[in-house]
Amino acid sequence: MVNLTIDNKPVSVEDGTTILEAARKVGINIPTLCFLKEINEIGACRICVVEVEGVERCVTACNTVVTEGMVIHTNSAKARVTRKTNVKLILSQHKTNCTTCVRSGNCTLQKVANDLNITKLGYENIPEEKAWDRNSPLIRDSSKCVKCMRCVQTCDKVQGMHVWDVVNTGSYTTVGVRDNKQFCDVNCTICGQCIVNCPVGALREHDDVTKVLLAVENPEIITVVQIAPAVRATWGEDFGLTKAFATEKRMVGALRNAGFDYIFDTTFSADLTIMEEGSELLQRLPEIKESGMPMFTSCCPGWVHFMRSEYPDMLPRLSSAKSPQGMFGAIAKTYFAEKLGVEPDKIFCVSIMPCTAKKKEITWKNSGDYVDAVLTTREMNRLIKTFFVNPEEIPEDDFDSPLGTGTGAGVIFGATGGVMEAALRSAYYLVTKENPDPDAFKDVRGLQGWKEASFDIAGTPVKVAVASGLVNTRKLVDAIRNKEVTYDFVEIMACPGGCVNGGGQPIHHDGPDVAERAGVLYGLDKKNNIRYSHENPEVIKLYQDFLGEPLSHKSHELLHIEHELE
Repeated sequence: MVNLTIDNKPVSVEDGTTILEAARKVGINIPTLCFLKEINEIGACRICVVEVEGVERCVTACNTVVTEGMVIHTNSAKARVTRKTNVKLILSQHKTNCTTCVRSGNCTLQKVANDLNITKLGYENIPEEKAWDRNSPLIRDSSKCVKCMRCVQTCDKVQGMHVWDVVNTGSYTTVGVRDNKQFCDVNCTICGQCIVNCPVGALREHDDVTKVLLAVENPEIITVVQIAPAVRATWGEDFGLTKAFATEKRMVGALRNAGFDYIFDTTFSADLTIMEEGSELLQRLPEIKESGMPMFTSCCPGWVHFMRSEYPDMLPRLSSAKSPQGMFGAIAKTYFAEKLGVEPDKIFCVSIMPCTAKKKEITWKNSGDYVDAVLTTREMNRLIKTFFVNPEEIPEDDFDSPLGTGTGAGVIFGATGGVMEAALRSAYYLVTKENPDPDAFKDVRGLQGWKEASFDIAGTPVKVAVASGLVNTRKLVDAIRNKEVTYDFVEIMACPGGCVNGGGQPIHHDGPDVAERAGVLYGLDKKNNIRYSHENPEVIKLYQDFLGEPLSHKSHELLHIEHELE
């Protein structure tokens, strides 16, 4: 243990602890901008500077390790002046059009500047201006970049895609696409992890709120919206609502107020996905056992893009099932259109997703082309706010029918391991005609980056693996290719922790509580009256009235695709 003093408080911490960590342990707040625990601890922004007695210059708290007897002042005049100067220098290169920035009110730089009472800059404001394709699903505004390196380190260390890097030299040094390439020339999966870890508005998704509102306000158009399972676990965070209060029914009520004609639950098509993907797994299992190569899930577009671009030889191992988003769009513009007695082009299908890659998915041929627009959770919340809605005063409302009923199995799709668990529940039933204990496959739960488990289904051993985060994914896929491990079924989510931590979710400076978000979904599963996808009454009726059976000709036509190279 190391003994020191911080702001006249005696502190005792383990050797190797940084000043920032030591201060936080005793409730002393030191502001940060670039710091991201275990990912970006480089002291680039120098906002966390503190004064150490006996040291001439202020030091960065995020990467300076404490020493015995150290006396630290986090808010001395010297520390405050230095910190304020550093923030002003950052602001001198930052486009300060805060009122029209998507991060206004949730911007770390804005908060620090306000907290430091910066009312006058004192330096010439010269932000960097660089052209960007504004139709891209991911947009980078160089004029707002603060060179904190969080996007670079997240993409390198968490996702391993190396899209961003330090480019140029000398006074021209900045952050941009690696090797000065065009964004379209790098294999970005549009996972959005760089967006949720950016402390300012330099990175954001393409905003489709206006496009959706135009459809809502067009009397000739029927607006149909689907809401992904993970959205219900997070939407209330932007409004300061508790998890208990921010129910999916209150979310439906808020969207009903916005004027959508029909509001459905993607959990319905998650159950539909399980019926198709689970049936496909059982059909392919003999070949899987013979080849020693698994079938991979195909629900996550970030992962599918990763496979297409990084491992094209492995594409045949992907399930041919569309994602729940893609399946919902196909059913909405065929089955539901027939029920309404309207032409498919009269329906404007909107997806509300925790994911930025879903915006890319709807541009893929035969994959998501039944969906007209995708809103992230953040965009949905901005849309709700345009109606000056107070969610605390909105009554709860139900999803519409016949595409609005979902099971507990469909709900857990939003957490890493959830697709696997839901699929195994129904695969067990399809083989044995008996339901397993709904929690029989809970070994695949948890936030570990790479998990594996083995289960017995009617005498057939099934070995499975679950991975989230693309660094973990690459390790797993490489191990499979090199015959170091053997699995029958593998679930991959591009974002660490799954969709609850998707690139379209509400942003928090120090990151979200992913376990808490996942816990919401598992809690909803636990209390759901139906916990098996094959028992969803609306899915059963869909097969009876329209599709016939899983893997039928019509199912293949609407719900499956042939994966193509990027």
